Amino acid sequence: MTIDQMSIRFKTFAEAECRGSSHLYEYLALRIAEDSDLLHLAAEAPVGQPAPNLLFGAVHFLLLRGRDHSLREYYPSIVEDAKEVQASFPHFKDFCSLYSEEITSILKTKLVQTNEVRRCAYLYPIFCYIYSQVRTPLSLIEIGTSAGLQLLWDQYSYSYGSGELYGNKEATVLLQSEVRQGSEPFLLKESPSVDSRVGFDLHINDVTKNEDALWLKAR
Repeated sequence: MTIDQMSIRFKTFAEAECRGSSHLYEYLALRIAEDSDLLHLAAEAPVGQPAPNLLFGAVHFLLLRGRDHSLREYYPSIVEDAKEVQASFPHFKDFCSLYSEEITSILKTKLVQTNEVRRCAYLYPIFCYIYSQVRTPLSLIEIGTSAGLQLLWDQYSYSYGSGELYGNKEATVLLQSEVRQGSEPFLLKESPSVDSRVGFDLHINDVTKNEDALWLKAR
């Protein structure tokens, strides 16, 4: 991948994945897209892996592991009152320069896998419909399960903009969505029964291991 292509990838990442969810990453991604040094660093990511996700994950991972740097003051996940993002880029670039060897190692050895719990918000209506048709406990098989967070969809609670709560109402995880078009999907008040769940992955993340748990949080 050329540096120009890498620049486009960061711009796309900022607009398609960060806008509306992470002001910090949106701002930094747009600045990285214009910075040759950081684009070359991101290019160390393996072919087939999303370089923006890996670079941001690597930096966040090192900060979570305790690297003492002014950049940490811009991360809401690390400090209670994060600084305004507009001043963050020089600190981000300095951090990447200081820890370039460690970041490069992470880029070459870690993987970004799908661990997006929010996807369960559209899985829940699907499983509700299936359960309403078969009326027997469901058996789940997920290929590419990573840490298995989506296999636990029946353990979360859900809302879809109507004020009603669905799923496991005792859950500490609440996934909030809204129906933008059409009517509300078929939803059961309680999570459908699950008889068994099996996940397959070539690179399992074990959340009981501190390294894996930190890497999941970092991404």
